Amino acid sequence: MNKDQVKGRVEAVTGKIKEATGVVLEDKAMEAEGNLEKNIGKIQAGFGDLKEEIKDEIKKEIKDGS
Repeated sequence: MNKDQVKGRVEAVTGKIKEATGVVLEDKAMEAEGNLEKNIGKIQAGFGDLKEEIKDEIKKEIKDGS
């Protein structure tokens, strides 16, 4: 697991909590901010996942090419 995966997942959870808090408190700004953070976290985690997949493919190609 790389740092983008970890940071992204933490950001997504933090955003989800903030979004839920905004709903409970009927604070549309907090809800929107939480939704944005959640989605940014998902994107960052997805980027980290992609990096891991590429790294794994490179390792596989090196191993198979030897």
